[in-house]
Formats: sequence, structure tokens, C-alpha cells
Amino acid sequence: MIVGGPAVLGAKGASARGASARVVVIGGGYAGATVARSLRASDPSIDVTLIEPRRTFHSCPFSNLVIGGLQPFSVLCFGYDDIAATGVRMVFERAIRVDPVTKTVRTEGDLDFHYDRLVMAPGIEMIWNAISGYNEAAAELMPHAWQAGPQTLLLRKQLEDMPDGGVVVIAPPANPFRCPPGPYERASLIAHYLKTNKPRSKLMILDSKEYFSKQILFQRAWTEIYGDLIEWHGIFDFGAVIAVRPLERVLVTESKEVRADVANVIPPQRAARIAQISGLADETGWCPINPVTFESSLQAGIHVLGDASNAGAMPKSAFSANAQAKVCAVQIARLLKGKPPIRTKLANTCYSLVAPGYGISIAGVYEPGEVLIDSIKGAGGISPIYASAKFRRLEADYGASWYRTITEQVFG
Repeated sequence: MIVGGPAVLGAKGASARGASARVVVIGGGYAGATVARSLRASDPSIDVTLIEPRRTFHSCPFSNLVIGGLQPFSVLCFGYDDIAATGVRMVFERAIRVDPVTKTVRTEGDLDFHYDRLVMAPGIEMIWNAISGYNEAAAELMPHAWQAGPQTLLLRKQLEDMPDGGVVVIAPPANPFRCPPGPYERASLIAHYLKTNKPRSKLMILDSKEYFSKQILFQRAWTEIYGDLIEWHGIFDFGAVIAVRPLERVLVTESKEVRADVANVIPPQRAARIAQISGLADETGWCPINPVTFESSLQAGIHVLGDASNAGAMPKSAFSANAQAKVCAVQIARLLKGKPPIRTKLANTCYSLVAPGYGISIAGVYEPGEVLIDSIKGAGGISPIYASAKFRRLEADYGASWYRTITEQVFG
């Protein structure tokens, strides 16, 4: 179904608005929705089509608060009416094919959309069976909850159903992956739920890394707030999780087996399938880009944003996706007018909630390098290791304010 804009459909195609430059965006998350909206703001003459299979967007940011019982699921749900009101044509279908020669996107409804520039912002997909035995069926027993929606609710329900004295195990992947601090915020808020409601329970993290984002801040807070409730085991303890037996809820590491009452297995990830089959991803599974314009290094005329891209030093986060999309919109508007792109700096800030009223953050500033986006040395950093309770409360408030602001800005 198409909403917004005077689209006239035939059996095989969709019309454009006169001779306007045409930009098609695949994916309606933080990157795709932002770039569509920003393109219309940069130049209202640009014909913008946003192709997204879901009518309701479910936000990954704040989903850990839902899992931890601090927010209702509704806080994650957003529609696209406000975006359509800006003149963006919404197409609620799945993009299944991109032809970079004819500059055409085909949807599962057999519609073709022609573009002058294409923006690919499809997010991620799980690499099933990278952990032996962990496939889509296994995820219904051992949820990853790394794509918000039904998986979020499933993990929440499993925690509610778990008896007091149970064991929760979280298995984060190796880098790179979506939202590097996310598993540890999740561990924190699940620990808060357990401490409050099931105090005899334990939480174990079986990590595939030696070090994780904001580690010193998280671990200091865990000791201060949760005592010995949380156990973190880096890859040097037991090795990575290499297999699972979902029916038994057993996780197999390189040196031992661990049985869980609730297992949150977060597998390795890569750019979503449409990016893979469109020739945009390299051997890493991610999409290399020009660090100034975000144009694909592999396919001309296609820009890749957000989690699907290899953005160098920039982490895969909603803040990054939003910032990249705003810059990309400006660059596309200039390129369509025959103007050269401009070099810009970008920023990312990631807030994590460790407990109600206790927030921490990490920030970075970035600039285009020769090949990748590079971090600017000396810019950014983490929250103070030693900070007052008032400071931690303020950071928690800043995180909540950021979420309200970005979702209102993007989705209305």
C-alpha cells in the first residue's frame, strides 16, 4: 500500500512527480526515516519515496527498559503519518530487488520505483547458525530481542515467568554489532527487576569479547547497586558461546556448558538481506561507504546509512544513524544539483540506564578519513568514573530527554 503523494500505479510500476529528482529510501528506522524527512526539508522539490514493510516502527532504544519492566511496550511504537504529511510517499511493502543499472527498486508487491539516488537503510539481520543450533526457531526459546517487537515481549514474559532463584544468561556477540553498550544496559535493568522481584536469582554474562563499551562504569555500578547478582565472564574465562541446545536452554562455550532458566542469546549480525543481495556488502557482512557522502564503495548512486554500513569508528547506534542521515540528506541534495559534497564532522552519544535514576554515557566526535570515518582524538569520552548521585540522575534524565527528542523529531 502507498500513502502520501500522487502515486499512480500500474501492474509493474509507480509514477514519479513530473521531472523532479527521485530519491528512494529503503528502511524506515532511525536512519531511513530521518533521511527521508531531511531530504524533503532540504529541498521540497525532491520526490522522496520511503519503502518500509511495517506500518509500526518498534524502537530498539528504550527496549531494555521494557524488558526490565520500567516502561510499557507502547513507548517503543511509532507510526509514519507525520512523515507522510511532509510529502514523503510511504510504501508499506518489502523491497526485494535493486537494479543499479536501471536504477530501479522492486517490491514484493511487484511494483518498480525508479530513482536518481537510492538510500539503503535496512538495518541488520542475524547470522543464523553462527552459533551452532541457534536459528530462527531457537530464537523463540532463547530470544535475542535485538530487533525490537515480538522478541522484546517474549524476553520480558520469560523473565516474568521465571521462578525466584532462576538463572538468566546473556550472551553478547563479538564486535561489531548493533548498539555496543546495549547488552550491558540490558543486564543492568534485568538485574534491577530481579533484585526487586526475584532476589534469589542470578544473572550471568557469557561474553565473546575481552572488553566492552563503558565497562568500568558498568562494573562499578553493578558492584555498587547489585552486589554479586551479576557475573560477567569475558572470552578469556570460558571462551565464546559456540553452540546452544534450545530445548534444554543450555549454552555451550569453548570450555564449559551453562544451563539457564532464561537465555538471551545475541548472535553475530550483518547488514540486512536486501543489502547483501544488492551487492552492497563486502566480506565483513557490512557495507563499505564513502566517508563524506555515505555513497556505497561498491555500487554508484546508492548511499548506505545506519547499522548496515561500515561507518568506521562510528558505532552502530540510533544517534549515529540519525546524525549520518542528516548529513547524507544534505550531500544528496547537493549532488542532485551538481554541487560538490561538503566535509562535515559527526557526533554520537550513547546513554545507558544502569538503574532508575542512574545513567552513564559515552560520546565521540568523528570526521571523514581517507577511507573510513575516523574518531577525533581527544574529543568525547565517557562519564566520570567517580560522580555524585545527582550527576548520575542527570545523565538518566538526559537519556530520557534524548529519546523523547529524537523520536518526536523523526516520527512526530
